[in-house]
Amino acid sequence: MSTESRLNKLFRTSPVIPCDCLSRFVIMSDCHRGTGNWGDNFLKNQNIYSAALHYYYDNDYTYIELGDGDELWENRDMKEIVAIHSDIFELLSHFYREKRLYMLYGNHDLAKKKQRLLRCCCDDYYCESQCCRLPLMPGLCVHEGLILKNRVNGRNIFLVHGHQGDILNDTLWRFSRFLVRYIWRPLELFALNDPTSAAKNNTKKSAVEQRLSAWSAKHSQMLIAGHTHRPVFPEDEASCYFNCGSCVHPHCITALEICDNQITLVKWLVQSRPDSSLYIRREPIAGPSLVP
Repeated sequence: MSTESRLNKLFRTSPVIPCDCLSRFVIMSDCHRGTGNWGDNFLKNQNIYSAALHYYYDNDYTYIELGDGDELWENRDMKEIVAIHSDIFELLSHFYREKRLYMLYGNHDLAKKKQRLLRCCCDDYYCESQCCRLPLMPGLCVHEGLILKNRVNGRNIFLVHGHQGDILNDTLWRFSRFLVRYIWRPLELFALNDPTSAAKNNTKKSAVEQRLSAWSAKHSQMLIAGHTHRPVFPEDEASCYFNCGSCVHPHCITALEICDNQITLVKWLVQSRPDSSLYIRREPIAGPSLVP
């Protein structure tokens, strides 16, 4: 099925979240949380990510994760991911309890569309400090798409991971998962790129972006995606395709913020002070611009 057909169907069936000019959202994608081994790409930025989430929680943002939050192609057991990154999931649970968390699934965590997996791994977790199991995110639902609908002007913001219509990562995702899990993951040690990945293949990355941008332009519909790991913030006001980037950049994480009916692309990174101490800084890199 083409990207056009997949997105059209998804737009018709995605849950709708009402919002207004007072709503605050932060949108991130592609955390690829793993099991703490050498293949866990999230590890290098976990402190940056944690600091960013604390900031957004304290400032009343709703957190939206656009897919590939957990690396379930390389890893079979999500319980192990939750255990390794229990501090992160505990922080996410604070958002969840206040109804300020929405999650989408991408190609690498498509298994999360199964409620059985979510009940098994996300309903509760073992808290080592208290030596008992505690509620985590009981009843969590993970969707493929989401629509933010402005109560005032009726405009929609369509949110997807962005793999829709990408043959290797959508239709043939099981085959691609097999290649990643048993072939390309070991070969990453020798700096060989995974050809199924839009994030590591510039040709695929550009093709995916062109398809998403074309759909957005054709339907005059604001579209926010992840998947390619490349942040996109259009300079042309006529363009409505945005990409929040990823949380596995070499030295930073990127996110899109929607606040006061404006959208801003930001990055979070480690910086040093003159006294050589380190701190984590939020840095706007594009915008703010009025939400199209």
